[in-house]
Amino acid sequence: MSWQDRVIDVPDWPVPGVTFRDVTPVLADPSAFGEVVAALTEPWLGRVDVVAGIEARGFLFGMPVAQRLEVGFVPLRKAGKLPRATRAVTYTLEYGEAVLEVHVDAFAPGARVLLVDDVLATGGTASAAATLVRQAGAVPVGLAVVLEVTGLHGRDALAGASPGIEVHVLSV
Repeated sequence: MSWQDRVIDVPDWPVPGVTFRDVTPVLADPSAFGEVVAALTEPWLGRVDVVAGIEARGFLFGMPVAQRLEVGFVPLRKAGKLPRATRAVTYTLEYGEAVLEVHVDAFAPGARVLLVDDVLATGGTASAAATLVRQAGAVPVGLAVVLEVTGLHGRDALAGASPGIEVHVLSV
């Protein structure tokens, strides 16, 4: 069984009309998880200074990617979860609004940042993450995601919000 076969579609969650792509079964299989982490990492070897994981599932994939790349990891968190001074950006989800934050001292000036998340859907979260990285004085150079929901055109939204960012997707 491939890692893609382990992803479960959950209809009407968290709200009616949204199909949630559940990657937790991939996490439960060490072989599948290792395959995904290796595939997320490979294109970025020697190209980034830090990995930023987008809450929450971006943490699960981002930390082992950072370790393999031998760079640091920075969490991009939902509002109110970080204990020190933060920068914040508000953005729109397919089913509401959210706020993403990062510590003000999270990135070195000009650091090349790889954003990591589980799914690219509408592109709102990825665009907000890229904006937050730029506001913090770093450079978002790429986005690595496990899955892309192509019908929601998130790649186009990200390109509009952050021109030049390279997108690496393992599966659609």
